[in-house]
Amino acid sequence: MIAYIVRRILYAIPILIGVNLLTFALFFVVNTPDDMARMQLGMKRVTPEAIENWKQERGYDKPLLFNATAAGTGKFTDTIFYEKSVKLFVFDFGRSDSGRDIAYDIQQRMWPSLVVALPILLVGLLTNITFAMLVAFFRATYVDAWGVVLCVTLMSISGLFYIIGGQYLVGKMLHLVPISGYESGVDAWKFVILPAVIGIISGIGSGIRLYRSVFLEEIGKDYVRTARAKGLSESRVLFRHVLKNAMTPILTGVVAGLPLLFMGNLVLESFFGIPGLGSYTIDAINMQDFAIVRSMVFLGSVLYILGLLLTDISYTLVDPRVKLG
Repeated sequence: MIAYIVRRILYAIPILIGVNLLTFALFFVVNTPDDMARMQLGMKRVTPEAIENWKQERGYDKPLLFNATAAGTGKFTDTIFYEKSVKLFVFDFGRSDSGRDIAYDIQQRMWPSLVVALPILLVGLLTNITFAMLVAFFRATYVDAWGVVLCVTLMSISGLFYIIGGQYLVGKMLHLVPISGYESGVDAWKFVILPAVIGIISGIGSGIRLYRSVFLEEIGKDYVRTARAKGLSESRVLFRHVLKNAMTPILTGVVAGLPLLFMGNLVLESFFGIPGLGSYTIDAINMQDFAIVRSMVFLGSVLYILGLLLTDISYTLVDPRVKLG
């Protein structure tokens, strides 16, 4: 097990290097340091001297990947990529192009993202599994048929419809909760409940269809027929045997989705004005703040790799037949 974990961590290093290079290349294909300076300083009446000063203060006056004028290893270290991206491997996020401490911002903004994403994950998982088991229990009946139709309908509706409709109905017409904003402490629930409910509803269709397929696949296996032959009731077979053996694909979706708890939901946080990491990333993209964008992409990659590693380890806990080697 330990050898497997170490090997997976070593595999992650070239993946993170590739992600860093790709993010760097994509960003600077679209933007130049001059464009970034104009965006930060204001598009109107920006002098060339002000642009050069901004670039020098933030280290964007150097070559991107290779410095032909430097000597020795400085050809590679005295570059924008080395100074801005390589330090991420020791989790030194540095400062944003606007001068803010990125590590401090991440520490502050991860909690609102967690407060919104955690109920969406837990309640959504419980809801999806419950209704999926109900549909599987009444398989090949009108309950199953109309359940699939409803799921497909919910999947076909854009998530923006749920957000805008929920804000208008619950926030503007009924005045039950604020439309946007966030407060920490005991009053946070007023700002979190609406985006959490919308996040759960928008994922019900795809979640139920996924778990329904998993349960139906398990129901058709030999051990289920053996359990029925022994006289076990259908509900006991479903809840005691099928659910237990379906935990492997369920864990795949749950553990792999854990990074979203910390990275936040880009659309929900932006529309509801929640100061989480999702809106933090969107604002950085709009402002063309490369320092924040690269930090968030790197952090998301690390969390996703850890999620996949936890997924593999969790397989051995729910299914002793799985061996990691």
